[in-house]
Amino acid sequence: MWRCDEDIEVVGGLVGDVYAPVKFCRQHRWWRITDVLIRWVETSDWWHSDLAASSRGIGGIGGITPDGDLLGEEEIWRVVADPVSGGSDGVYELSHSWGSGRWRLRAVLD
Repeated sequence: MWRCDEDIEVVGGLVGDVYAPVKFCRQHRWWRITDVLIRWVETSDWWHSDLAASSRGIGGIGGITPDGDLLGEEEIWRVVADPVSGGSDGVYELSHSWGSGRWRLRAVLD
């Protein structure tokens, strides 16, 4: 697995019978999503945020997400995709921040 943190452009639609990302653009190259393997939601460690600490009357230790979202919820999609221009498919992890609307490529698994 190769971890990365790249902003990507995503187009949504139906993949099978699930509303999901249908294609994404990475480094000026489009990838078509052919299957959604799994989807889940991750939440940041909000209890470590300055806002949560100040509500308890103590100094914070950091932790608000860069998007300024206290909960920092991200929807993660593990998908199979192949390049639109031809080539072999691979498995990718896409992340969508509900706070900012930002899409990122988190990992390349194949």
